[in-house]
This record gives sequence, C-alpha cells and structure tokens, in this order.
Amino acid sequence: MKLRKRELIDLIEAGENLHTEFKLRFSSSEKIAKELMAFANTSGGLIIFGVDDDKKVMGVQSEKEQSELIRIAAEDFCEPPVEYDTHYFSLDGKELVIAAVPESTKKPHRLQDYSGKLEINTAQVYVRINDKSIQASKEMIRIMRSAQIREGLVKYTIGNLEKIVFEHLEQNEWITVQELCEKANISSRRASRTLVKMVRADVLLIHTRENGEDFFSCKL
Repeated sequence: MKLRKRELIDLIEAGENLHTEFKLRFSSSEKIAKELMAFANTSGGLIIFGVDDDKKVMGVQSEKEQSELIRIAAEDFCEPPVEYDTHYFSLDGKELVIAAVPESTKKPHRLQDYSGKLEINTAQVYVRINDKSIQASKEMIRIMRSAQIREGLVKYTIGNLEKIVFEHLEQNEWITVQELCEKANISSRRASRTLVKMVRADVLLIHTRENGEDFFSCKL
C-alpha cells in the first residue's frame, strides 16, 4: 500500500472510522494486537501512531521502538500472526508510524492462547465495527472459520426453523439468536447454529452492533 502525505492528512482530518484508528502512543501489546486483528478480520485498515483522538498530531518518540512493539504485537500476540506494512511520515516536524493491515486470508485471527486449535467458546477474536474494535460473537467466528476452510453445505434444505426465521423477517427487518430461541422454543445453541447455517447458505446476512450484539437480515 502506497500512501501519499496529502492522503494521510485527509485521513487524519476525516477522523477515526471503519478503516482508521489513531493511537497517541503504544499502550500494550495485547491492546494493539486487538486493533491489528480487528482490521485483519474485517476489511483492513490503518493504525496511525502519534495522533490523538481529537486528530491532533503529536508524533512518536522513537520510530524504531514503535515499529518493534508493533511487530511483537502482530507476531507474538496474534494467532495466526497478522500481516501488515509499516510506513513512516513526518508532519509538521513530528514523526508518525503507520501500521497498514490488509484484510486477511487467514481469518479468524485471535489473541494468542497457545491452544493447538481455535476454541470458539474461549477464543478472543476482534472485528471492526464503525470506529471501534469489538469482540466477535461465536456466530461471527463460526462464519469466518467456515469461509476460511471453504466449508460448504453439501446439502441444505429449508426446515421448520428456517421457515420460522423467514416468517419473522417478513414482518421485521432482522432477527437475533434470542428472538429465534423464543419463537421456536429452542436452545440458544441450536438457534445460533441455525442462523449461522443460513448465512453459510447465502440466504442471510450477519451484522454486528457496536455493543457486540449480532442480528441477521435477509440477503437481498
């Protein structure tokens, strides 16, 4: 990714959003790892170090030290490691370090837990929603994992639960796991798996609110 100085200035003026995060300084490896993986697990983005939340350019003390801390966060605190490029800019005599993270082909990335495989019930996976990085739901993790391993549905038929979902969506814009639980009188686990299967079958879309709650809508 090539970024010109004018483009960087425009990005800073636009503020934080789905694809841009400001960090005045490096906080902790775990926190930066969450931001890196959130971009990798979603649609990519930039972490600009040396800019505070109100878009004021303050700069970093050491480009080399900042770069090394980013490397540690990406390689040692993310599983699998997150790929990124590092860029350096000088604005008004202040040095900025940018971590440019592309959308990953190895989703879902999680905080390093030294487990041999992804455990959906315990894995800490983060995604980007608007201008925030939030923890992904079990449903979102299952969908990312299925897409990664290209786990297709060999046979998919519309059953009673799917009919309940469609009937609900005829009258409402979306449905949640809890709503399906109540309407069908089933467990949250079964409701979750039903909705995930419908997303994998390409008949529903999954959305996430800023509070981390998922909801599902018909795919138009």
